[in-house]
Amino acid sequence: MGLLPKKDAKLITDPLADNNPITIQVLGICSALAITAELKASIVMAVSVMAVLGIGNVVISLMRNIIPSKIRIIVQLVVVAALVIIVDQVLKAFAYELSKTLSVFVGLIITNCIIMGRFEAFALANKPWRSFLDGIGNAAGYGLILIIVGFFRELLGSGTLLGFKVLGDPIAKTGLYAIGYENNGFMLLSPMALIVVGIIIWIQRSRNTALIEDH
Repeated sequence: MGLLPKKDAKLITDPLADNNPITIQVLGICSALAITAELKASIVMAVSVMAVLGIGNVVISLMRNIIPSKIRIIVQLVVVAALVIIVDQVLKAFAYELSKTLSVFVGLIITNCIIMGRFEAFALANKPWRSFLDGIGNAAGYGLILIIVGFFRELLGSGTLLGFKVLGDPIAKTGLYAIGYENNGFMLLSPMALIVVGIIIWIQRSRNTALIEDH
């Protein structure tokens, strides 16, 4: 992050690890459970949230001095809803099958705790550029967890990644299947997503505790 001052660079790097919105703040877990059975869906959701949060933070920051405090939540909802509609239409235009898979979950970006939280905690108090970096950083941290969960759930549950067979053919019994490996169908169920997220949270918090003790 040498192109950015250290203070600005931390807005992007901190949410990736030390202040991750899912593992540390425990926000946005619902979508991590709902759409991570496939890696492709996880990636698209991560990119969608990044677009909405990055642009949304900038819009709220630009309007921060003219938004009446009594209706700020309503204004924030209007902004995020408009951006989500745009994202949904883009998905329908360029990735229709995937948009059907994500269906209602794209719309639920509107109520994603991470987005409303960053609007309230950061964009309303900071200038557009720093708000943009904060939005990109938190969306990247959120997306990173989604992609990790999606990677393991699809790999272990279906034996594929992005739809490509990477462990062999379970019908022809090639690859790992030739030595008796079987896909774990439980990985495709929502409870396993919660378990995977729980393991990641445990690893992340254990790491942070170890760093604090070292210092």
